[in-house]
Amino acid sequence: MNRFSFVDCTSVHDALDQMNHGAMVKAGGIDLLDLMKDGIIAPSTLVNIRQIKGLHGIVVSQQGLTIGPLTTLAELAAHPDIQQKYTALSDAAGHAATPQIRNMATVGGNLMQRQRCWYFRSAEFPCLRKGGSECFAQQGQNQYHAIMGNQICAMVHPSSTAVPLLAMEAHVELASKKGTRTVALNKFYVTPEESIENETIVKEDELITSIFVPSPAKGTRSAYQKYGEKESFDWPLADAGVVLVMDGDHCHSASIVLGVAAPTPLRAKAAEVLLTGKRIDEATARAAGKAAVSDATPLAQNGYKVQLFQTVIYRTILLAAGQLKRDPSAVGGLA
Repeated sequence: MNRFSFVDCTSVHDALDQMNHGAMVKAGGIDLLDLMKDGIIAPSTLVNIRQIKGLHGIVVSQQGLTIGPLTTLAELAAHPDIQQKYTALSDAAGHAATPQIRNMATVGGNLMQRQRCWYFRSAEFPCLRKGGSECFAQQGQNQYHAIMGNQICAMVHPSSTAVPLLAMEAHVELASKKGTRTVALNKFYVTPEESIENETIVKEDELITSIFVPSPAKGTRSAYQKYGEKESFDWPLADAGVVLVMDGDHCHSASIVLGVAAPTPLRAKAAEVLLTGKRIDEATARAAGKAAVSDATPLAQNGYKVQLFQTVIYRTILLAAGQLKRDPSAVGGLA
């Protein structure tokens, strides 16, 4: 790990003053410190924003849900209004990692996680994301990699909270010395086709200051589930967030997002169209699962994820519609 300076900040203004070239923001610091220890990044300064009170907190109003970026995953999972009105977000936060990590990890940090790929996270491989000329996962060990949008870079995006937040049409507020701007989450992440260097639209001098989720329409139900190799702390092999606006047992509108299927969280628009105006039952849910992965381009070792995503999608649709309990084989638990 490189030598660096450490600056504590108590206001957004102080933090923005410190965000010069080579500085990086630290909130919970879980993913950041992993990347530093592995030699992937080498910031000259860590700007600690953990003590900025204005970036903490959850506010529920008639307009919607406002979340401070320093709110922990544990706080999101335990909040009664989020459990009731934004269930998929509570589920995603409450089934990420371990209880210890959920008590440290922040929702802002969760959204800003770097993608998961052992070639990227090993200093020995000069992959495309690190200025090299090759995606080693294309012909290498790729059993955990992307099955969609993987032609240039086969990383998967690991953020659990991004999945329901994208399905709920959340917005992110960003601050810099020039002022603030608000970005829809569906414009927040950058695909490899758009840029191989950038993974989000956040600039070096910008800081996430809030996340806003519009109030759900009448009849809205939502759910999130993930599947992995281990029962609790493992990274998911497949996950999905589903938001349904229901009229009885018929779907008025649907929003379905896949997590670790691509380098960015991915809306399954074909599946959404298939559900709209239909009665939700096992047949329509299974058809939606197939539609969601109809454009999949699996690599040599991850074809199993196509079927796994079909399964997680149809089961999460039925869970959101109130026709199925949470799958006991879905990993994670509220401990």
